[in-house]
Parts: sequence; structure tokens; C-alpha cells
Amino acid sequence: MDAAAWGAELAQGEGAERIYVVEPTGDLEDDPNVTDKKFPDNPTRSYRTRQPVQIVGELEEWVGHSPEQLQAMRDGLAELNRRGLDVIYD
Repeated sequence: MDAAAWGAELAQGEGAERIYVVEPTGDLEDDPNVTDKKFPDNPTRSYRTRQPVQIVGELEEWVGHSPEQLQAMRDGLAELNRRGLDVIYD
């Protein structure tokens, strides 16, 4: 749930922060940006797919991070970008 909150809070764009419950319509694979580098064997259950996902619900009540935590994460992401380490593995 923490990863979903980070995704909602750090997403670009206007409007309310949302966390959707989705189901895959095709094959899933472990997300190599998380599982191969940080958490081998995928204990975080982080996946990706090239196929569409179907929204089956929305979590309407969830707890986000404090303003200080958000700023620390943004600062850390900016530093990775500055150092050229903000890599997405395909």
C-alpha cells in the first residue's frame, strides 16, 4: 500500500490523488526496477505489463505521507536525476 500511496502522491498532473484497484488483461512480469535491484523474489508484489489493465475499483480511504516525507522523496528523486541515475529498466 505504501508504494501505491507514493505513486499517487508523486504523479504529475492536476486533480485529486487516486489509487485504483486493477486487474491485468494480459501477462504480468516482475518489475525489474524494484525486484531485480532492491527486492529479489518480488516480496513487494511489484509487476508491470505491456497490456492494458482494467480498473475494478478505487481505494477511497488511504493515508498519505507527511509533507516532510514527500519533500525528502522529491529531493532524493531530483538528486538521482542530477546524477543521471533516474533509470527505468525495460
